[in-house]
Amino acid sequence: MKLKLFLSAIVFFMVLTAQAQEFNERYIEVTGTSEIEIVPDKIHYIIEIREYFKEEFDGKSKPEEYHTKVPLSQIEQELRKNLAEAGITQDAIRTQEIGDYWRKQGQDFLVSKQFDITLTDFKQIDEIIKYIDTKGINTMRIGELENKDILAYHQRGKIEALKAAQRKAAYLVETLGKKLGSVIRIVEGNNTSGISFAQSNVMSSNAASFDSFRTIKKNYSILVRFEIVD
Repeated sequence: MKLKLFLSAIVFFMVLTAQAQEFNERYIEVTGTSEIEIVPDKIHYIIEIREYFKEEFDGKSKPEEYHTKVPLSQIEQELRKNLAEAGITQDAIRTQEIGDYWRKQGQDFLVSKQFDITLTDFKQIDEIIKYIDTKGINTMRIGELENKDILAYHQRGKIEALKAAQRKAAYLVETLGKKLGSVIRIVEGNNTSGISFAQSNVMSSNAASFDSFRTIKKNYSILVRFEIVD
């Protein structure tokens, strides 16, 4: 029992010593931030097609009168033809998912299918929209944006955040007539993505509406503790 008490006393003394050293240590702790804007070299454009009834577009039929369903295979064939006319190769088109959509109780299921189209330029969206027949197209939107050098951009963003922390700490301590000393601690913050994807329906889909989504924006933060010296 005495040995346990003795060991506990030693540990407690070590903790108090460490806390006292930190308390007496003169330091400044600041957060540096940076934002990197990245131009994507790969754009995923998502198009979802869905079966529909011809009567939906005659301008006079009521939903209960819909009976001539256009099959998904016909809509897909037309879509692929339109994409080819827009200059999109078949190997750039990937089927993403397929499923059923319930319209109304007592009516047929309408089958839908989603395509992930890989583009290299936002101008290709303009071309797609020129040729697409909106019948059978449920939604069109921008999916993921990619850049092959994304890791290099991450490194640059963190470096810029660290430099920003150093500049901030320097002018703060200099205001007090002190100098910035060595780095005591660096903690990487939660890096966030400022990517937003344009969600659009068929009628409003156009490349101009995607102007604010043409780049990948990444935000970085670094928490740094510097020693203060005379």
